[in-house]
Amino acid sequence: MTEAVSQEAITKAAALVEAQEYIHQFAGKTIVVKVGGSIMDQPEDLRAVINDVCFMASVGMRPIIVHGGGKGITAAMQQAGLEAQFVQGRRYTDERTLAIAEHVLTQDINIEIQNMIRDRNLDPMGLHSLSSCAVFAKRLFLDGEDGRKIDIGFVGEVEGINNELLNALTQADVIPVIAPIARDKAGGKLNVNADSVAGHVAAAVHAEKLILISDTHGIRTSDAEDDLARHLTKTEIEKLVDTGIITQGMLPKVESSFIALAGGVRKAHIIDGRIKHAALLEVYTDTGIGTEIVL
Repeated sequence: MTEAVSQEAITKAAALVEAQEYIHQFAGKTIVVKVGGSIMDQPEDLRAVINDVCFMASVGMRPIIVHGGGKGITAAMQQAGLEAQFVQGRRYTDERTLAIAEHVLTQDINIEIQNMIRDRNLDPMGLHSLSSCAVFAKRLFLDGEDGRKIDIGFVGEVEGINNELLNALTQADVIPVIAPIARDKAGGKLNVNADSVAGHVAAAVHAEKLILISDTHGIRTSDAEDDLARHLTKTEIEKLVDTGIITQGMLPKVESSFIALAGGVRKAHIIDGRIKHAALLEVYTDTGIGTEIVL
């Protein structure tokens, strides 16, 4: 028994020694963490991710959280008797859909994440259309086959980020929690893709890292299940997009990563939040656990 306990203690000590270098390296640096996918529907998984983010804050990093909630919005729409409609992969958003999306994102998910942070004795602040807004957007129109623009309702694309507000909050040891309901120049509300928001936020605050946490292990370089890439450049990813290896749900994540990298972020990471302590393993160990993206 003593021998087993001693080995467990040695393993924990070794992990702390390995993490120490990274803790010193990233102290005082801003990190943007986007949480989405099925993680949002699993309270235990979500809490585990938020606890890891709180650990980062406790050892000197300055985290900013951006969250999605697409499945929750779809479920709430079904309860209201509305059927979700998608155009080129984008949710068509009329006034009723926008109202539902705003409630789910700002009142349900955002407040839940804030409470999880408070449970760790840290200070969060929700930022969205019903509070201080840090994300500003304009209406998004899709390109049609005939060259005409397609109106998909109250859907936006990021036009600006209040980086001064975000920097002031993180320097005061407050963790911003951003829901992707933005304001336009006229004060109207727009639903924006959360991956895109995270990329623009990371670029605006000159974050050290962007971490995209969902229910995927990372980027595969072929159709094989175990062909996970640990490190990819922008050029390598563009080739995977051209050959059809990267498609659908992964596209917004790589586009978000490119936005962040173009804004000066050193690295972006795509990791699976269902793996215990995935964020800490990616940031504070030599090997990492997902896909690391660089220019």
